[in-house]
Amino acid sequence: MQQIIRRVAQSPSRPWALATLVQTEGSTYRKPGARLLVDSDGGTLGVLSGGCLEEEIGRHGQKVIADASPVLLSFDTKRLYGCDGQLKILVEPLPAAGQNGNLITKIGRLLRNREVCRIRTCFEGDRLGSELLASDVLLAERRGVFIDTVPLPVRLLLFGTGPEIEPITQLAGNLGWIVEHFGHPSELVADFRPDAQTGAIVMTHNFGRDLLALDRLLPLQLRYVGLLGPRKRQAELLARLSEYRSLDFDAEVKTLFAPAGLDIGSEAPEEIALAIVSEVAAVLSNRSGGCLRDRKSDIHTAIATATGEAA
Repeated sequence: MQQIIRRVAQSPSRPWALATLVQTEGSTYRKPGARLLVDSDGGTLGVLSGGCLEEEIGRHGQKVIADASPVLLSFDTKRLYGCDGQLKILVEPLPAAGQNGNLITKIGRLLRNREVCRIRTCFEGDRLGSELLASDVLLAERRGVFIDTVPLPVRLLLFGTGPEIEPITQLAGNLGWIVEHFGHPSELVADFRPDAQTGAIVMTHNFGRDLLALDRLLPLQLRYVGLLGPRKRQAELLARLSEYRSLDFDAEVKTLFAPAGLDIGSEAPEEIALAIVSEVAAVLSNRSGGCLRDRKSDIHTAIATATGEAA
């Protein structure tokens, strides 16, 4: 979605087609809510299958742009490609953004402001298409209507200037995350307001600055705070911090991950970055980060998070 938002913003005078996966059965590469952008040449941005359907969706998208009329596509991947799944994909015209914007630019504005973004997509009946919903609107479920909430992009607060900063920034950027880098903990504004998709990593390689960073971050009760360094250093930092103020270990310290990162045998800065970014993704998705082959349930099964949202 972040890539689609950027592409549309870069060409405000260009019309597009927007393909939305609205219904699935059986085994499918993506689940409802996945989106793909089609340009007038049939080029696509995004993935709705494992690469099997994108070219055909692009051809339909060209026609949708030319006719300015939406179409519902149905695919049986078992019959076509040997994958045991069925998909329904709505392809609708997306007018040029111009000065007033369009659906995608409005989504981008909401996400930049860290606001709830709900979309209703009608894929059956006389009026096919997608529209934004107010955050407080309650709607009953009905056939042929798909309603989803676009998740906020992960916002990662990075504290430090060490060699791991650049590879973490690059990996996070590739994932569409928003990275905010702070050379010193004092640079974080006093009235900073976190949300469920905000995490932080402390890696200043300086005891005093790490202490200041933890003092700022722990009261925010973020879902993820990573600290670079061994367990002994973590214990020393928390002991020193507790000398200045009381620590609520149930509310503040339980989301502190130290040493930060998944256990993948990391040594070089790039490997450490991979381990840490992977751990952030796992925690914010309410996953353990283990091997998929050891998972007892379907890999796409939603799990309720502490905020009540689906992961």
